[in-house]
Amino acid sequence: MTNEELRLKSCIEQIRAKTDFVPTIGIVLGSGLGEYGRKIFTEVEIPYSEIQGFPVSTVPGHAGRYLFGKVGEVPVVCMQGRVHSYEGYDMKDVVLPIRIMGELGAKMIILTNAAGGVNKDFAPGTLMVIEDQISSFVRSPLIGANPDSLGVRFPDMTEIYSQRMRKLIFEVGKENDIPLYSGVYLQFSGPQYETPAEIRMARALGADAVGMSTCVEAIAARHMGVELCGISCITNYAAGISGECLSHEEVQNTADEISEKFETLITGIVEKAGKLW
Repeated sequence: MTNEELRLKSCIEQIRAKTDFVPTIGIVLGSGLGEYGRKIFTEVEIPYSEIQGFPVSTVPGHAGRYLFGKVGEVPVVCMQGRVHSYEGYDMKDVVLPIRIMGELGAKMIILTNAAGGVNKDFAPGTLMVIEDQISSFVRSPLIGANPDSLGVRFPDMTEIYSQRMRKLIFEVGKENDIPLYSGVYLQFSGPQYETPAEIRMARALGADAVGMSTCVEAIAARHMGVELCGISCITNYAAGISGECLSHEEVQNTADEISEKFETLITGIVEKAGKLW
């Protein structure tokens, strides 16, 4: 058993000592969804700090805890806040929370994030359904000894983001009059924002949005065979497009402005997807 599997086992045992709740769906609440927890009928809250060996988020706006409860009748586990490699964590630390949700029973995981718009048609406030990703600029979380109990050494990534889930998301958007776009997400390492030259490169590679999370989480989830979907909230034009300087405050403000629509979309996705299992 690898060190990764041993640590995962330890974290699961600690969580199971607090709750026997089995989620159907896992949700990573990125910027703009931090308050989504109030829409969950929460049964148990577990701060990351109470789980020995678990990485703790240090980013403003990321609460740092698991919420176990229900959205409607669907059992869910939510991450209020994620960890990032730019905080000094190894990629195996970054994806540990995702691994845990899968091991706790989640059949599908919804990844959300705040992102910079590379596609000039995606104005701030746009919600983009992730159809594919580019992870070439960050270290793979699968490097090192393969945890065979979780997945194969060379996992297929042809369809990282579930086609049937993307279709379902657009159905929910139409039903709730929420405009949605589809695009490719590229993860940079951060924590600095990208340069205009890097954004031109990202556009040339086919990216519609960029950020500092998500891709490695998606790789870990698919390695485990967990179904996946992802949504980016475009909070600003990426560097060099608008000519303005970028700030974390701008990201948070735009995310907060669209949070109500984003929350409605997530609730609709969970309620529809919960009927699939």
